[in-house]
Formats: sequence, C-alpha cells, structure tokens
Amino acid sequence: MQNTIEYTGDGSVCISGHPASKKYTGNWKACSLNLVCLFCLYLAFSSITKNLVSYLTKVLHETNVDAARNVSTWHGTSYLAPLVGAFLADSYLGKYWAALIFCTVFIIVSEALPLISTGPHVRLAWTDMVSCQYIIVFVGLYMVAIGYGAQNPCITSFGADQFDHTDEEERNRKSSFFNWRYFTLNAGSLISGTIIVWVQDYQGWLWGFSIAALFVVAGACTFLLGSTVYRFQKIGASPVARVCQVVVAATRNFNKDLPCDLSLLYELPEQGSSIDGRKLEHTTGLEFFDKAAIVITSDCESAILLNTWRMCTVTQVEEVKILIRMLPIWATMVLFSTVMEQMFSTFVEQGMVMDKRIGSFEIPAASFQSVDVITILVLVPVYERILVPVFRRFTGMENGVTPLQRMGISLFLSMLSMVSAALVESNRLQIAHVKGLVHREGPQYFLIGAAEVFSIGLQEFFYEESPDDMKSICLAFSLANYSAGNYLSSFIISLVPVFTTRGGNPGWIPDNLNEGHLDRFYWMMAALSFLNLLAFMFCAINYKSKKAS
Repeated sequence: MQNTIEYTGDGSVCISGHPASKKYTGNWKACSLNLVCLFCLYLAFSSITKNLVSYLTKVLHETNVDAARNVSTWHGTSYLAPLVGAFLADSYLGKYWAALIFCTVFIIVSEALPLISTGPHVRLAWTDMVSCQYIIVFVGLYMVAIGYGAQNPCITSFGADQFDHTDEEERNRKSSFFNWRYFTLNAGSLISGTIIVWVQDYQGWLWGFSIAALFVVAGACTFLLGSTVYRFQKIGASPVARVCQVVVAATRNFNKDLPCDLSLLYELPEQGSSIDGRKLEHTTGLEFFDKAAIVITSDCESAILLNTWRMCTVTQVEEVKILIRMLPIWATMVLFSTVMEQMFSTFVEQGMVMDKRIGSFEIPAASFQSVDVITILVLVPVYERILVPVFRRFTGMENGVTPLQRMGISLFLSMLSMVSAALVESNRLQIAHVKGLVHREGPQYFLIGAAEVFSIGLQEFFYEESPDDMKSICLAFSLANYSAGNYLSSFIISLVPVFTTRGGNPGWIPDNLNEGHLDRFYWMMAALSFLNLLAFMFCAINYKSKKAS
C-alpha cells in the first residue's frame, strides 16, 4: 500500500528510468520551471515577431506589401513547425529530448541573429538585386521559427505531464497549469511589446536582438535545471502509423460488405482497446473506414498474430473518424488566424503613419500591440470568475459554454475588429494631412484580444475531442491553424495589388498609405469573416462528438 501512494499511477518515470516519486518529482516544483522557460522563450520570440515588419521596411527597405507578406509567411512557418516537433516527440524522441534539441537550435540562431541582422549590406557578385544580408537574415529568421515552433508543443505537453491524471488533486492542478501558461505567455508578450520593441526602435536592433538571445539562453537553462525533478512519460506507438493502418486496411477491404450487425466489427478486450486509452464506441457515418474493422480471420484471440495493416479495431477506426470530423471546424477557424495576423502587419503599418506622440514621448507603432496583450491579461480572469458563472446560469453547463460556442464568439469579435479598423482608416484618410492619432487603433486591438480569449476554445476543443493517444499531435495541429491563417494572409495580401493597381491606381496598400485605401482591405476582410462565421455555424451544428466508453 505504501508503494502505491509513493509512486505515480500514470506510469511516469524519473530521469533515471525508475518509477516517479509523487513527493520528489513533478507537480508545481517541476512545472514552475517549465512556466519560466515558456515565459523566456516566448518573450524572445515575440520581441522578434512584434516589430519584424518595422525591421523589414526600415533596415531591409522592403515595401509595405512585401513586408506584410513576408511577416505572414514567416509567422505561419513558426506555427507549422509544432507538427514536426510533436511527431518526433510522440513517436521517437520523447517530449524532453525533443524540447532540448529544438531549444538548442533556437539558442544557436538567436545568438547569431544580432550579428547577421545588423551586418554590412554586401551585394552578391552575380546580381545587384540580391543581398547577402537579405538572404542570411531570412535564413536565420526561418531557423528561429523552426526552433521556437517545434519545441512549443513539446514543452507545453511536458509541463502537463508533471501532474498525475490518476490523482484527482493533481488532475485539477493540470487545468490550472494551462491557465497559468496562457497568462505567462501574454506577460512575456507585454514586456517584449513595450520595453524590447522600444529598445529596437530607439537603441538599435543589435541591442534588441541581443536581449532576446539572452532570454532564450535563460529559458533553456531553466528547463534543463529541472531535469532531476521531472516526470517522463514512455513513448507510445506512432499516431501517424495508426491512422495509415486504418486507411490501408479499409482500402484492402473495399470490396467487402459490412456486417448487418456492426457489433461484429473487430475490437480488442476492454483493457487493450488502445494504447493507454479508452475504448471508443462505434458511430455512424464515414462507413468506408468501418471496413478496416471487418473480421478477416477466425483467430482473433491473440492480438499479436493479427496484421494491423489488414484489420484494425473499432477504436482505431473511430480515431480516424474523429480527425476527419474535426477538419471542417479547423478549416473555418483559419480565417480567424488571418485576421489576427493583421495585428502584426497592416495594423503596424497603419500605426506608422499616425501621430504616435503622447506629450513628449513617442510610442513605437508595434508597441500598440500591447493593448491586445493587456486585454487578454484582464479578460482571462474576468472570463473565469464572472462570465463562466453568468453563462452557467443560462446554459446549465459546468464550463458555461461549449468550446464550439466559444469559437463562434471569437469569430464574431474578430469580424468586429476588422470593421473597427476599417472605420479608423476611413477617418484617418479624411484627415491625412494631420496624420491622425494612433490611440484610435485601440478598439481594434481590444476586439482582437477579446476574440483571442474566446479562441482558446480551439485548443480546448481539440484536446477534448482528440483520441487519447493523439492529444499532443492534435494540439500541434490546432497550432497549425495559425500557420494556415498566416499563409492565407500572405496570399490575400499578394493578390490585393494585382487587382487594385490596374489603370495606374496606387492600389489599396501602397508604400504611402495616404494615397491608398487600406480601409477597403479591412472591409473586404470583414465581409469574408461574416461569410466564414456562417460556414462555421453550419459545421458546428452538424458536428458529431466522439463517444468514449
């Protein structure tokens, strides 16, 4: 009985491979180091993100369109990299070693970035149009995106692993970890968007990037410091292989008929339904994949003898169905990420042509992104303490609203943000000769921040609905939504000059925004957001949730 209490019940081990002690490993003493690491890494990353458009236009002399497009593409890559990190962590390396490897990449590149970003503008011999510095800077930036993005799901899920899900008290603390994680990231974002962005604009990019590099080193060292008190989960089977097995088995059984009694489809006994997971009940729809569970041998007593590429369990089939059913929800949230991306590109360019002075102090245009961060820091506790109880009174649900409802609210608020930005820009163009006041951008940043608070429902939805053995990679897939949104933003911004500069017109987003119509771009995004909201509502109403026994 003493051993049962002394060690964790989730099968986790310490760094030496022995069962993890509940007293000496994990919990908040390990998780606090994880949060400090997340704070440092995100502060460094966001200090580059928030002012990158300014660096590209002022130092590399890019046009507004090129800078906005490049920022969107780069930002998108940083949210695509988590898929790589999550796959390697869940299938081969483990979360701890995957996090250390990609943190090392982040350290090396961040240390080199201050030098290559401020180096001499030497032109290559074969052409006057391409710069050595230009190429090296972008290679460095994309390595930063890969290093930070790939470690993101590894460190986050590794932090959640420090709490034993078989212990009710620790399970409740795990929920608090995600709340503190979100708060910590935005605290780092606030510091980077105010202090470090100011250093970059007025003390030089060398100082700004050097400070970011120091925080990367501090974060990685903090993470490494807790190695002896961490809990480690054993590596399971590859989730990608499980999905491929269902597709291959269903294809092989394409010509076979499903049994009239679907309970005859193959399933393992209760305890071995899936790797460390629960059994999933059969659901109607997507019958093609059910063919993967057609019994093709009479010898089903020994699972070892079965060829999993010819016959899969019902649970394994339902895992694939879940992933497919989540895709439309994921797709309708892409435009939300596209709207969010405007905060790092067109919002900054809009602020750069406004009067940024408050008294004798001039605020960098990128620092106004702090309105978004402050909104999140304030609204997260307001949502937990005030809005959830209010929603609960009307809905009767413990969490107030469902994750899908939260996502719907976030889409509506993001649409209002585009409307606000369009109105501000229309008014600014009317008084362009006095440049306007930058504080008028406040409402659009506030609405984006409020939308972001409700958009947490996206991660909540993917965590609750994903198969038990695919939680890490599904969370990474939800982060890839931001990547798709950034790439879509880059694509849209690339098309704008193609269709708006005909007949000698300067277009909607020229280098001199006083000669353009950025407001029309915002109105277009608002219209697209409205149509996307209708599509989301249709998908949400018709979504079929998973059934776990």
